[in-house]
Amino acid sequence: MKRTTYISRTRSRACGFTLIELVIVMSIIAIFLAIAIPTYSHSITAAREKLLRTDLVELRGAIRKYTLDKQRAPQGLDDLVSAKYIDKIPIDPMTKEPNWEVVTEEVMLSVDQQDTGMTDVHSASNNTASDGTAYSSW
Repeated sequence: MKRTTYISRTRSRACGFTLIELVIVMSIIAIFLAIAIPTYSHSITAAREKLLRTDLVELRGAIRKYTLDKQRAPQGLDDLVSAKYIDKIPIDPMTKEPNWEVVTEEVMLSVDQQDTGMTDVHSASNNTASDGTAYSSW
């Protein structure tokens, strides 16, 4: 009976990891995370910037189409939604809210017709893009 007790004690000691092995594995995991996290953050920012550019192109195209079709500039983004030029006001990927900076100017529609309305749209974010420009200037 003593012999089986001795064998079971020896096996239980051999099945675990040493402290050195655990430290090495944790160090390798930390190195991988130190490389992966900045790359992941950069890819998220790049995706948001691409989405912002796409939304701006869509909104500006809708403003232009509305102005040409209706012969007057829209007064706000809600006009584009109600006239079905866009399905809904997109969420600004930088502020995560549908709060766009609207540029309102006098629009010359014909020789004798001027109208005040929305001519452009920008992001409401004050942050700086990866190329060094402000999102609000796009």
